[in-house]
Amino acid sequence: MKIINKKAKFNYILFEKFEAGVSLTGAEVKAIKTARADLSNSYVKIIRDEAYLVNANIPADGVQNYNPTRSRKLLLHRAELVSLSTKMKQKKLTLVPVKVYTKGRLVKLEIALAKAKRKFEKKESIKKKDIEREIAQQLRSRY
Repeated sequence: MKIINKKAKFNYILFEKFEAGVSLTGAEVKAIKTARADLSNSYVKIIRDEAYLVNANIPADGVQNYNPTRSRKLLLHRAELVSLSTKMKQKKLTLVPVKVYTKGRLVKLEIALAKAKRKFEKKESIKKKDIEREIAQQLRSRY
């Protein structure tokens, strides 16, 4: 099962991607396997040499006193955490979750180092997609 963060590609320029495990409860794993998670407003924050997924909406049914947007710990190697934090500080980048997927019985999160797009860059990407869509429609109409 794959859950893709479509806003990440629109709002950020993605550079380097990493795979991380996620520390979840059983109800959260069940929600992810049934594709009921939202990564659109989430980001990754490194606090005291540990990475956390912040503001990801994973609703769990039948659980009382449950916060669906709680912070979840990411499982990364120490060397990966050090390299990510140094790259973030040096190049002023942010960590953005790109997709959540299952790998066997494990739940994995793909995160990417990213730089926020400016407004004019977003407009350019919209124009580019519109042009590509028009070209594809014209090719389909000819054949």
